[in-house]
Order: sequence, then C-alpha cells, then structure tokens
Amino acid sequence: MPYRWKKKVDVDEAVVVVMNVLDKNPELPNWLLSTLNGSIADSDAKLGKYFFEEIKKHAPKALRYFESRE
Repeated sequence: MPYRWKKKVDVDEAVVVVMNVLDKNPELPNWLLSTLNGSIADSDAKLGKYFFEEIKKHAPKALRYFESRE
C-alpha cells in the first residue's frame, strides 16, 4: 500500500529507509519498491522530484531501480 507524501520530511524518511536497506542488503526488496513507486505516483510531483534529488545525493546506487520513473 503506497504512502502519500505530504511534505519533504515524509520523503526524507523514505530516503533514509532506502539508505538503511542498501547498507544491509545489495538489493531493494520488491515490497519497498512497490511502496515507493506508489508514493511517487500518488504524491505531488514536486515531492517526487525532491525524492529523486535526495536519492541522487544520498543513495545513488538506488537510482537504477527508478530509472524508468525519473
């Protein structure tokens, strides 16, 4: 179930989750990808853009999971 981001703090929390998962695992699990893609789709486009900016800065290895969405 996607989580709709309402403010930048929501996006920041999602980025931290991605960072933490990648610190422990080489891959992002499907449930997380599904949730994040849903959040990107259901949230304001500005927050989606902010998500990608923050992922590029803090977890660039995760970009490959979202290349078709960017």
